[in-house]
Amino acid sequence: MKNTVKVERAILDITQQDLATAVGVSRQTINFIESGKYVPSTVVALKIARYFQKPTDSIFQLEDGD
Repeated sequence: MKNTVKVERAILDITQQDLATAVGVSRQTINFIESGKYVPSTVVALKIARYFQKPTDSIFQLEDGD
């Protein structure tokens, strides 16, 4: 699964820690999500999308083989 979390953060000029605090996860979790090392739970993905005020599937996209 690919995502645009890092891009969305850059647009709002917020840190990984800012986002992590807002959605209730660790900064390391945001780092792992951005780097593609971790696929977030549905709840975390929805919270991230809500934070950015965008549809979940505009932030997280399935890739072939997912």
